[in-house]
Amino acid sequence: MSKRRWRGGALTAPVPPAMVTCSDGERDNIITIAWTGIVNTVPPKTYISVRPERYSYDIIKKSGEFVVNLTPAALVRAADFCGMYTGAKVDKFARCGLTREQASEVACPLIAESPLCLECRVTDVISLGSHDMFLADIVAVDVDEALLDEKGALHVERAGLAAYAHGEYYALGQRLGKFGFSAVKKKKKPKNKK
Repeated sequence: MSKRRWRGGALTAPVPPAMVTCSDGERDNIITIAWTGIVNTVPPKTYISVRPERYSYDIIKKSGEFVVNLTPAALVRAADFCGMYTGAKVDKFARCGLTREQASEVACPLIAESPLCLECRVTDVISLGSHDMFLADIVAVDVDEALLDEKGALHVERAGLAAYAHGEYYALGQRLGKFGFSAVKKKKKPKNKK
């Protein structure tokens, strides 16, 4: 396989087209963020990277809180809209027909239609250049009960989550394996005794 070399650039794929909610106490907003992920397990930590000129930037910086609402394929149009228009001029909840839901640990709302919501408190703001990274503790996770089985185990495949890769949205598809499947030893077949 031959490869062509490009100069360094922002190309990791896929990433989540997450709808991040924030509030200044009077006005709620949604910003679509692709630069997000998990950075630590204990304590659970995430990050979002936001350009300082974005409307949500000052809201998050002053409040120190946000919610990462994971986007199912059914909400991709809303996620795209929330990434294209500024909350300074548009009520994105109203324009996209999204429902505000009270968070349990932070003052900004969840998106009720999102199957998985991570409530976050900012611990650090790191200036990186074009974006500032808001490093945050995940203080609560809100899970749609439809994703849980009778034992309470999470089945994230039921969420129908979307992915974003190099300017395109995709629906996640077929399960390929679970963590550790490559290391599972095959059971030996018993030898037939004659």
